[in-house]
Amino acid sequence: MPDSAKVPAKERAIAFVDLQAQRARIAPRIDAAIARVLAHGAFIMGPEVIELEKRLSQHCGAKHTVTCSSGTDALLMGLMARDVGRGDAVFVPSFTFAATAEVVVLAGATPVFVDVNPDTFNMDAASLNRAVAVARQTGLKPVCVIPVDLFGQPADIDAVNTVAAEHHLWVLNDAAQSYGATYGGKRLGVFGGATATSFYPTKPLGCYGDGGAIFTNDDELHRRLVQVRVHGQGRDRNETVRIGLTARIDSIQAAVLLEKLAIFDDECATRQALAARYDQALGDVVRTPVIADGSTSVWAQYTIRSPRRDRIVATLTAKQIRAEVYYPKPIHQQTPYRGFPVAGGGLPVTDQLAHEVVSLPLHPYLNTDDQDRVIAAVRAAVT
Repeated sequence: MPDSAKVPAKERAIAFVDLQAQRARIAPRIDAAIARVLAHGAFIMGPEVIELEKRLSQHCGAKHTVTCSSGTDALLMGLMARDVGRGDAVFVPSFTFAATAEVVVLAGATPVFVDVNPDTFNMDAASLNRAVAVARQTGLKPVCVIPVDLFGQPADIDAVNTVAAEHHLWVLNDAAQSYGATYGGKRLGVFGGATATSFYPTKPLGCYGDGGAIFTNDDELHRRLVQVRVHGQGRDRNETVRIGLTARIDSIQAAVLLEKLAIFDDECATRQALAARYDQALGDVVRTPVIADGSTSVWAQYTIRSPRRDRIVATLTAKQIRAEVYYPKPIHQQTPYRGFPVAGGGLPVTDQLAHEVVSLPLHPYLNTDDQDRVIAAVRAAVT
């Protein structure tokens, strides 16, 4: 195989996310951070974990940060800390990754699927209201809603919170794709009862393995989350006060995240500039992302809509450009979840989006020449 540096730019493969380019920027710092963990040997709950929780709270403004082993565990910890279980209804969008509904089932509760808005792809408050009615009709107790900040943009927090307040629902925000974004001038992590996020490697802020965190301003909830994270532990390892998990993040991943957090805001600014270039170049041939007034996105994915989606994917693939489709089969259509309730009126927007969306390469190390290749390929596919 030829060295990639010798391959003409117009023939090089374009990655969806380029983690190696990011590593090249901070490799000495990452290597030194990992070496410090290897030297002190506190591989679980070491000083890097404590420092990361402190830095994340400072970054987003949350009073408490509890790091954990994944974004999925962050969501599950939130439900377990609130004693959500059998007979409870938890409202989730279907147009997202399965983990959001999965944790509800793992907690013993029932997911009720909600439709999304056609522009932002985030939870539709009117559909949520209808879903609550369906839950009550089926004998479930509405207790919680998990709005997802899809593709990096916050959900409509005010609209969801209005419905939640009306029906006395606890709000657990799923910010797995959106850490670093803002709503009403505030960073995510300070809204609702709690906010969960993921540090999976391809997230805007990602480690070199699995990792996650949950943020809250609630002192009592923080105490319970700490207990759940380590087997329901009380004063020490010999006291168990509740059902819990093994959900700790390891010290090496925390060390990596500390170094990545130092460049995170700069990377987010680059993502925004690249998204703006896509908007300008593609807005006349496909439906480009809509960012709600008062919100910002961290552009976990740059996702367009087109009835010619399959043709776009085929064209990009032929030109060695990696694109991804999130999500071609919504959760309510997946085998394990087909029997769970959906909002009144169904999920027509979700069903339509599944046939039209495609996410284009976007990461802080995407150069403009490669981005222009992506743009040209998309335009060729649809014009």
